[in-house]
Amino acid sequence: MLTALLLSLFSYLAPTVMLHSQVALLTVTPSSALTQPGSSKAVDGPSIFLGPLGSCSRPNNGAGLTCMPSSISPVYNTSVFTSNTPSSVISAPPEGAPAFIAISLVFSVIFFVMFTAISFRHLMGKAGAIWEKPMVQRVSAWIGIFAFLIGLASTLIIFMWFGKAADDFNQSIQGQGSNGPQLIATIGNAFTMIWVAYAFFAVPVVVSLAKFHVLATK
Repeated sequence: MLTALLLSLFSYLAPTVMLHSQVALLTVTPSSALTQPGSSKAVDGPSIFLGPLGSCSRPNNGAGLTCMPSSISPVYNTSVFTSNTPSSVISAPPEGAPAFIAISLVFSVIFFVMFTAISFRHLMGKAGAIWEKPMVQRVSAWIGIFAFLIGLASTLIIFMWFGKAADDFNQSIQGQGSNGPQLIATIGNAFTMIWVAYAFFAVPVVVSLAKFHVLATK
């Protein structure tokens, strides 16, 4: 559960707060794969790393990263691109999605605390009595379900949003032929972290649901 929480938090805060060039939902990096298929030469050019709270960008491979202020209504800095770059297709996801992910993270933290306390209540002595109560365990299960469903639904929306943005960006560059900018958009590794996080998150949620079902039959 802790692993799921940390992976979700890292993918949410990157790249503006942490892991500036290592983790992103969508990356646009220099590449000749679209303008010169089959070429393997190294390309220098602008890069941008997009996340749910903002973006980090640099004008070339040797330059430092400039990150936008974090916000649940992010603004992506595409000024590093040339005029023929289809940067208009790179836009922030619906405003509600980052906010709902934040709500999901809050619920996840609460569920983590409650699930851990319920699991180790036998080590707390008298203080563990409150975690024995069926109502407390039902509340914990519902909080876990809400955190899981809200976070997963919001992530799927953002995944489809950025997936389409990457496809549109790459198709536009391919349409320009060899005169197009040497860039390529790819879905970032943040989504891999999120899918792994929810795979881990599913385990305590299922355990809580099983306990909830047992309590409901009593």
